Amino acid sequence: MAKETAQSSPEHLLQRAVAALNQQRPKEAEAIAGEVLKVHSRHPQALLIFSHALQMQGRAEDAIAALEPAARSEPHPQIETQLGVALRSAGRPEDALSWLERATKRTPPFPPAFYELGCLLATLKRHREAAAVLGRGRELAPMVPDFSVQLGHVLLALRDCAPAKVAFARAIEIAPNSPGALWGMGKAHQMLGENRLALDYFRRCLAHSPNDVGLWLNLGHCLLELGELEAGREWLRKAARRDPKGYSGALTTIVKSARGRFWLKPSTAAQFLRGQSPEPPKR
Repeated sequence: MAKETAQSSPEHLLQRAVAALNQQRPKEAEAIAGEVLKVHSRHPQALLIFSHALQMQGRAEDAIAALEPAARSEPHPQIETQLGVALRSAGRPEDALSWLERATKRTPPFPPAFYELGCLLATLKRHREAAAVLGRGRELAPMVPDFSVQLGHVLLALRDCAPAKVAFARAIEIAPNSPGALWGMGKAHQMLGENRLALDYFRRCLAHSPNDVGLWLNLGHCLLELGELEAGREWLRKAARRDPKGYSGALTTIVKSARGRFWLKPSTAAQFLRGQSPEPPKR
């Protein structure tokens, strides 16, 4: 009897729910957490697991309905943060902003709230505010590389390339194989015209993200700028063949590059990317 009671305790059930989430079985996690909530309607961990399972199924509005009463009843930064994420997913950024700002004001501070708020501010193009929030979050959780990665991308959006490099370097020190940090460091160097250094980081990133069309475009651009013309063109052709966005990006890259003067007009470059025209003349 004691064993049966232990196995049906909230703690045991929620362990099973977390395992289901980790194994990408959100419906099962929803059902298990729901059983706990039938008995303990405001159980914080059960609410968090339940709402996360709903969001994994694309049911943001249901997650909001589950979280909002609890968030309004008492301060709880985890629930407020999860509610903010659900509101953002549901296309309600201003409401999400309100809840995430509340979560960042709790004591002791809850670092994930700062991360989510910073990301939301970045999507709203409020980059200076996003940088401040992410910087504060990084102070609270200095060994979490995501803060430095996201801060670096926000600084790139502001074209503050030097501090962006510092942020990405910090992330790489913590997580050497982080694709986001490697890509960001490469982009920061590229924006400063440091194409050889950029190329090294893009190649490191390629090992972890081999099918990233945007990465192929950056590789092609750097190689063109460095005079490695055939290698650069091949990456651009590869991107152009993958999808319409890759084609558009390749065309823009090849025409705006310093080597773009090989083509007298974009239509000629377009024919080249499709394999419909001869090689451009050598300089």
